[in-house]
Amino acid sequence: MGRGGRRHRGGRSQRNQLEDSNENVRKPLKSEASFDSNIHNRTWSNADFEEYYKEQRIVKPEEWDTFMEVLRKPLPAAFRVNSNGQFCDEIRSILENDFIKSLQAEAIESGELEAIKPLPWYPNNLAWHSNFSRKEIRKNQTLERFHEFLKLETEVGNMTRQEAVSMVPPLFLDVHPDHFVLDMCAAPGSKTFQLLELIHESAEPGSLPNGMVVANDVDYKRSNLLIHQTKRTCTTNLMVTNNEGQHFPNCNSKRTLSIASEIHHHPIDQLLFDRVLCDVPCSGDGTLRKAPDIWRRWNSGSGNGLHSLQVVLAMRGLSLLKVGGRMVYSTCSMNPIEDEAVVAEVLRRCGCSVELVDVSDKFPELIRRPGLKKWKVHDSSGWYRSYKDVPKSQRDGILKTMFPSGKSDKDSTCGENSNEEMASGESAEEVCDLPLERCLRILPHDQNTGGFFIAVLHKVSPLPVSEGAEDIVVEESASDNGLKPPEKEGIIKLAQELGGMGGKTKVPALQGKWKGLDPVVFLRDETVINGIKTFYGIKDESFPLHGHLVTRNSDTSSKGNVKRIYYVSKSVKDVLELNSAVGKKIKIASVGLKMFEKQSARECEANSCSFRITSEGLPVILPYMTKQILYATMVDFKNLLLYKSIKFPDFALAEFGQKAAEVAMGYCVVVLVDGTQELGSEAVEVNSSTIAIGCWKGKASLTVMVTTVDCHQLHQRLSDRERL
Repeated sequence: MGRGGRRHRGGRSQRNQLEDSNENVRKPLKSEASFDSNIHNRTWSNADFEEYYKEQRIVKPEEWDTFMEVLRKPLPAAFRVNSNGQFCDEIRSILENDFIKSLQAEAIESGELEAIKPLPWYPNNLAWHSNFSRKEIRKNQTLERFHEFLKLETEVGNMTRQEAVSMVPPLFLDVHPDHFVLDMCAAPGSKTFQLLELIHESAEPGSLPNGMVVANDVDYKRSNLLIHQTKRTCTTNLMVTNNEGQHFPNCNSKRTLSIASEIHHHPIDQLLFDRVLCDVPCSGDGTLRKAPDIWRRWNSGSGNGLHSLQVVLAMRGLSLLKVGGRMVYSTCSMNPIEDEAVVAEVLRRCGCSVELVDVSDKFPELIRRPGLKKWKVHDSSGWYRSYKDVPKSQRDGILKTMFPSGKSDKDSTCGENSNEEMASGESAEEVCDLPLERCLRILPHDQNTGGFFIAVLHKVSPLPVSEGAEDIVVEESASDNGLKPPEKEGIIKLAQELGGMGGKTKVPALQGKWKGLDPVVFLRDETVINGIKTFYGIKDESFPLHGHLVTRNSDTSSKGNVKRIYYVSKSVKDVLELNSAVGKKIKIASVGLKMFEKQSARECEANSCSFRITSEGLPVILPYMTKQILYATMVDFKNLLLYKSIKFPDFALAEFGQKAAEVAMGYCVVVLVDGTQELGSEAVEVNSSTIAIGCWKGKASLTVMVTTVDCHQLHQRLSDRERL
């Protein structure tokens, strides 16, 4: 989803294009004076915006005033409960039975019928809508408890604050636990978080999904936010990458190595995806309610300037999609040039190999409008009903593909013939003959949301040769708005290099390709791996460590040099191996789940293991641990959360203090048991509902290794349970 043209996702060429569109946006608008005079009254307006969308007829004339009235109101807050969170049911119950009632008086006072309510179209009451804006929730004292609840649960990963319409695209992807999913333009990460939830919630309990999510964003700084967001999912099935979306490689090792006459087998030969989310950079006028500054700088040039990039991104997504797979194309723009025009051009290029899916029967409580079949194109010179109306001098900025029935530029015959037609008089308004009514546009006044556009595409067969090559070549012309052809990956050169290696594929020689990012290296140190297995009692047959542990340190030869160890699922492992085989085409910013961290404490010297388990890794590995586990009753567990460090004799239950004194020094796990269970390890079955914390066993005390925020949240949750 775009952010008013500020979402820079596309590398040098993409950034240039976005910067060009930003320059257009920053030009003074005719309505700027009226905006300034009314800024304190929040009567946002822009004459160009109103003229444009009235002409495009995205709403009926009788709806126009309501549409504009809602656009000028602040956007209500929306949030989603993490379906895989340990306390999902409890949080949902608190919302349904506590806050709905306690906030109702405040809602009535402000003129609302309801304070909060579940989004009717989101499954299982997991997504909620508040009739208060985020600003109101932060500033209103009556809402302070609700605000603190949202803030804390979001911080610990039980909730995600996300605009309601932003939750829609992942639902239409129909994600299964064995799917490989690509989120092409992923930052800031709320949709990626949602995709990971969908993969995990449908997997078998206690098992890792066979699928994975590749979350890509070209901007490394923005991907840091994405990494932070998704860290809270505690997943081993994620890879965050920093490639240009329109040039994202599919890593075909079969093609690469056959050229070099090499025989090399991998679990997967080519990186293709079952599902692709193509949520492209856009002008972002669907976000006016949460970003009112867009009122001042909006003009039609922003959408026009992004059209070519959006087409290229969509085509690249389809080329990376498996036959039989599904792609969702989406924007947070209401502009048909960025929406229907892009989808129409993609369908024209793909022919019968891609179909637009009719999803009108899905999520029936989601109010949506069908896609437009006709629209006009506008620039600083005026309106165009057809490409034939566009003067030659304007065709650098107004492309044939922007019109309803326009053909691809390479197929057009826009020379003398078009001039003759123009001389005969104004052409008729174009109407698209493709089934664009299957697209859906979400308008703010239908369900008190932002604006959004979604198209669901199904890949029926391989793309035409000209469009489905491994790397799509973008024709370099003035009409491509500065987009450069993607760099060739140099397969022939790679084949020559491989051919000079005496028949051996020395993949490590190709590492270190991406400057500024440490390479991903599989951990092969048997001493470290066996030490971890022995200390925590992990058996390879139940939870394999060999081949699943990676580091970001290129020098793993020096003893003690590895600081952090990440665990990757089999699917991520296969992609990492494939990426190495083809020469590190994918630029990896983050991978897998941080599972172990080096502990330099003196106590580690007596043990075979100097690595502790991280808080995010604990839920994944705990079911497979047979050592370093302690079982505490509620009183001692809560005391640990409250006081952080307790000496062995000071525990409420002497037996627990004694067992804590007997466990090996170093990292250990304390598991909460209820009053009916014994403290012996065999009496407790560890599963997804188990509550546990990591601790450090010293010479005389047990110390919690959990953040203050997590301790507070968990203590509060347990106290609430006791009160019920």
